[in-house]
Amino acid sequence: MTAKPISTSKPAGDGLRFYGVWLIGIAALIVLPLIFSSGGSLTSFSLIGIAIVFALSYNILLGQTGLLSFGHAVHYGLGGFAACHMMNAVVSHGWPIPLPFIPLFGGIGGLVFAIIIGWVMTKRAGTVFAMISLGIGELVASSSLILRSVFGGEAGITTDRTALPKMFGWSFGPQVQVYYLIAFWLVLSAIAMYALTRTPLGRISNAVRDNPERVQFIGYDPHVVRYLAYCFAGFFAGVAGGLTAINFEIANSALLGAIQSGLVLFSTFIGGIAYFFGPILGAILVTYLQLGLTGLTSVWQLYFGIIFIGIVMFAPGGIAGLLMMHRPLVRAGTLWTVIPSYLVAVVPTLALACGVILTIETVARYSGGDPINLFGIPFNAKSPVTWISAAVLVVGGAFVARLSWRRIADAWDRAATVARDRGYLA
Repeated sequence: MTAKPISTSKPAGDGLRFYGVWLIGIAALIVLPLIFSSGGSLTSFSLIGIAIVFALSYNILLGQTGLLSFGHAVHYGLGGFAACHMMNAVVSHGWPIPLPFIPLFGGIGGLVFAIIIGWVMTKRAGTVFAMISLGIGELVASSSLILRSVFGGEAGITTDRTALPKMFGWSFGPQVQVYYLIAFWLVLSAIAMYALTRTPLGRISNAVRDNPERVQFIGYDPHVVRYLAYCFAGFFAGVAGGLTAINFEIANSALLGAIQSGLVLFSTFIGGIAYFFGPILGAILVTYLQLGLTGLTSVWQLYFGIIFIGIVMFAPGGIAGLLMMHRPLVRAGTLWTVIPSYLVAVVPTLALACGVILTIETVARYSGGDPINLFGIPFNAKSPVTWISAAVLVVGGAFVARLSWRRIADAWDRAATVARDRGYLA
């Protein structure tokens, strides 16, 4: 008897699905401005695109290599300053460099700083790396207010994107042209970062994340691997900073601060660091919430903190992890048995969320006496009715929601058992 050779090639359907997802994403980026053509929508889409590039660059560190950074905004901000200085140099010297090439110089700005400081930073991982990144971030952010010749002080560095040479007749004055420029670099950067995860460097970065001692035993230096990953992350963060400079035509110290580093950490972790599309989902959600909540409440950062704590405690895999949990059930055809339990849990869960929101807004607006409008229902922060309503929603919603979540757990166990018997769940 002869052994049958084992086929290592992937089915053709997997390749078609893979390219289909990318093509659908590109098509969506092209069509979005045709459906939502208002200035506010285009600005929001542009900010989301920049946030996606920034979050994916951060995931090279956290998700791929296991490096928790509290100062990733340094490369983002330096990329923005490098792009502004380059744009001004192009205008003053008359260089034939059109605007679409400027984000590349932003990436170089982030890369150069990563090359300079990365070798020392990546000698250690874990808490040591996190603390060093935090110190470097605060140091550079503080220096930006002192080195006025480079960073422009509190006013920052301004520029004019329309003064650069035109490309294909585009002056990049209208926001829709800037959106398509950001979309182009989003697609280019996303493809490059995904390709990086499939290279030997990407694979060995995962090994360094999981077990650096074993990587050292097989002949690789974990320090070098971490350093290379840090450089790639710095480059793509600089690209995102360059796109920000183009979008706002200014770079200032706010791009370097801890708030930017915190937002990209929230986006990446909330989306899910275990999957490539996780930071994309997180960037979309966090940017949308940031744009929506800043005009509604003064304590919008508190909501981010609550969401982050909830994800860490109940869904450490992030949104992407929650979605991918259902994949075996979909393949086994047992997801429909869990959906009724989900529908039952929606009402008490929403009641609990409304109670938490009402409690936070009541406390935040009590001293000022500002009115509260919760989904079209007015509340007075100083009225006892508001406090009682908030308490009833929180306590009652939490009690009923907990019972409904137990029902979800039971339904999930039954569906997972069937999926496991059918070979779709290990």
